[in-house]
Amino acid sequence: MTEATRTRYRAAIIAIAPVMLAAGFLYHPFIPNLTDTAAVAAAATQDTFRWGLSHLMVGVGSGFIALAFLAIRSRLRDAGEERWSAAALPFVVMGSTLFAIPPGMEFTVLAAVETRAEVAAAQAAVDPWFLPVLLTGSAIFALGILGFALGIARSGILSPRQSTVVFGALVVMALVRFVPLGLVLFYVGGGATILALWPLAYEMWRRSAKRPAEQARTEAG
Repeated sequence: MTEATRTRYRAAIIAIAPVMLAAGFLYHPFIPNLTDTAAVAAAATQDTFRWGLSHLMVGVGSGFIALAFLAIRSRLRDAGEERWSAAALPFVVMGSTLFAIPPGMEFTVLAAVETRAEVAAAQAAVDPWFLPVLLTGSAIFALGILGFALGIARSGILSPRQSTVVFGALVVMALVRFVPLGLVLFYVGGGATILALWPLAYEMWRRSAKRPAEQARTEAG
């Protein structure tokens, strides 16, 4: 596999990851307050297929986000940025892993619906674990995102305007995870993730297209 092909694969992962996560958020039944046990139980009861699939999509999307930042780290390493992103990568991976756990917890509610158990009681049993895991993962993820934001800004791989947009979107992407409100976490978070990662994917794709031409000129010279 050529270097250009590897770069295209990385760009594709960076482009697909936020779409996967945003799709899970958008398909998730809207719940104004994610800590409202009654509202969660009602949403799960109304459409069990949508409940299960949306949580699966969010979990898979979180895994793709971890892969996307692995690809971004590779690009920053090529650009000579070894300080911030190298230290930040473990935090992003661990934060993404922890973020996938709360959607898995919500399958307890789905099981209660399918077995005709007390749905609200099942959700109440999960609640003592749900918010601490979510907030812990959010804090770890935020530290990693801050490191990547600094690494991207200082690497020069994007134009100053693009760097400003991506930096701001990354900060929003990290902060919304501390807010267990459907409007903020699902919609603002999903949009911020796309806004943060797509410019990076585009930059990498353009770079992959330039490298064969540059190599050809070098060989011709």
